[in-house]
Amino acid sequence: MQRMLDVSDDVRAEIGDDEADRLLTGDNSPGSYDCTSCRTPGDSQQERTSTVLFVGEETAVLAFAHATCLPSQVVQVPEEQLQGAVQSITGGEPAAPEEPEQAVLGVTSGLVLLEGELHPALVVEPTGPIARPGATSGGDDFLPLLIEQGFMPVSQVKDVPSALNGWSVLLAMGQLHAVLQPGESGGQAAWWQAHQPLHVTEGWRAAANKTNKVLVFAAPVGSIGRQPREDLLRDALDKAAANGKLVTACMPLAGT
Repeated sequence: MQRMLDVSDDVRAEIGDDEADRLLTGDNSPGSYDCTSCRTPGDSQQERTSTVLFVGEETAVLAFAHATCLPSQVVQVPEEQLQGAVQSITGGEPAAPEEPEQAVLGVTSGLVLLEGELHPALVVEPTGPIARPGATSGGDDFLPLLIEQGFMPVSQVKDVPSALNGWSVLLAMGQLHAVLQPGESGGQAAWWQAHQPLHVTEGWRAAANKTNKVLVFAAPVGSIGRQPREDLLRDALDKAAANGKLVTACMPLAGT
């Protein structure tokens, strides 16, 4: 039976025309599925369904989502995360992740009050200095690199930032998976990818689903820290902005 599947050009290019056609005719696609975004059941015979291809270095996993939750797309993810997902499906134990030797991006979610309204926000802070690719000086170019990408420096946390074209925040299966940036050859690639899906509160999800936008704040290492409460997180954001160490952007929400 013909399926109500959406297969994007990017997904078709990855899996090939023959496989895409088999999916559309129902040969290789399930009638019923659990949506990779909202986790509720779906039926590709009854409702529009998106094919979402998660691609690592050696592994690719095809998932299905309600078209109202996620568009059909290719999402680049670390190989170890895909291997862990496959092993969890097959009942195997995923290998323990190796400790990273270089700085990684830490992400905290929270609600930020701006212009009298609570907005869903992500705060990004590296675990160490981020050097410009190819640089040998050992400095911290995290903020200049983001400003070159379109993030805006702020001296006060008071206004909703402008939208950053080509970037988005991926929420799948009710959890935060990635911050996506424009890919070098079109489409999107993961700028930040969760080693394990990051839990967000019901309040954060509700606010994000209401506006379909997420505010992203970024600061260099040592500027914010891990704050246990949202009021303390806001204080840290205000201090970082006052010290000229905060950039921000607004990104559309992908998923629910």
